[in-house]
Amino acid sequence: MNIEILATGDELLTGALSDTNSAFIAEGLSQNHLKVNRLHAVGDDLQLITSLLLEIGQRSDLLIVTGGLGPTPDDLSAEAVARASGKKLEYNTDAYNEMCSFFERIKRPMNASNKKQAYLPEGAQRIPNPIGTASGFIAQINKCRSYFLPGVPHEMKKMFNSYVLPDILQQASISDQITKAQTITCFGPSESTIGDAIKDIPTKVPGVRAGTRSKFPEIQIKLYATGTNKEDVNTLLKKAEHLCIDRMGKYIISLHGESMQKVVGDLLKKEGATLSIAESCTGGLIAHLMTQIPGSSDFFLCSAVTYANEAKTNILGVPSETILKNGAVSQETVQEMAIRIRQKMNSDFALATSGIAGPAGGSPEKPVGTICMAVAYDSDVCFQKIVLPFGTRTQKKELFAMVAMDMLRRTLLKIPYIFE
Repeated sequence: MNIEILATGDELLTGALSDTNSAFIAEGLSQNHLKVNRLHAVGDDLQLITSLLLEIGQRSDLLIVTGGLGPTPDDLSAEAVARASGKKLEYNTDAYNEMCSFFERIKRPMNASNKKQAYLPEGAQRIPNPIGTASGFIAQINKCRSYFLPGVPHEMKKMFNSYVLPDILQQASISDQITKAQTITCFGPSESTIGDAIKDIPTKVPGVRAGTRSKFPEIQIKLYATGTNKEDVNTLLKKAEHLCIDRMGKYIISLHGESMQKVVGDLLKKEGATLSIAESCTGGLIAHLMTQIPGSSDFFLCSAVTYANEAKTNILGVPSETILKNGAVSQETVQEMAIRIRQKMNSDFALATSGIAGPAGGSPEKPVGTICMAVAYDSDVCFQKIVLPFGTRTQKKELFAMVAMDMLRRTLLKIPYIFE
């Protein structure tokens, strides 16, 4: 089956926006064993969009288009489809009523220009948009079944998952085969190291494809199993999973694609434990990541971003002589930070970071990329010092946050801390 994706909008051609929609759609299709042959981007030009629709309609079976369904003059997808298919635009009552309901829900008046979004190509099948104003639609252009979705990412994703993907799977006539995907999250080794470790899985477990995806700082192992029934597919995935565990087990964070912060949050919830954080070099990034988790209020108490030495002393209570004698980036200081924030917040666990993100500020003893971390709990406090000399300042901060959360994760699991 030939499948193509088309993203519309001048902003994609100027670099003002990245085309994340096409990547999302391609990944969703890939996870269902459907290959995309071509990706396109075109500006807000009626003639260019129309000619490209005609071109694709001659050679492909399926097309997914994003963008161009809004109320402004440069939203041209519906008109381009009408021209390409030799149809006219017609008023769709359901599309209009859905828009009215949307504006009623958000308690805002509907502009007259929005009515444009109720005009769909003649004979098109409407795709509901439960969270926005632009209905999508399905239209036939020559031999190609074409799906049109809004460019707003959260609307597009909802409509693609709820309506478009199920229809595509039905059109693809793959009911005799079932494909299931699994994502395994790893942290520590490089993508190439993990890739080398799993490259023979398709040979060891026929019916399974294995690959990697960098989601910095994490690396994901992607497994795709195809079979004739659910039991066979699950068995194949389990065999491939065991091979991944045997080879990369000490670096695996989650067997189900969960992020580091989600795993740490779940461990804290499971123990009924609370967490406080004292951050220096990570600048509040750990707190941001942890509070991205729904329900984080169950375990997260406080983060103190004590960047300056004076803040470490005045807010946390770290003795000034400790910092003067050992430096801010030291075992003594970071342990005091963890102990003091835990005492102040009466939390079960406390995590502290202090490091040098660069590009300046390093020394032979403490080069740029050095991070000191401590976890305080019960009557104990553990410490780890790591040097991560690669990446930009932003990347170093992301790595610092990740290694610190990994240290907390391993403390919660009572397993040795490693990072290579």
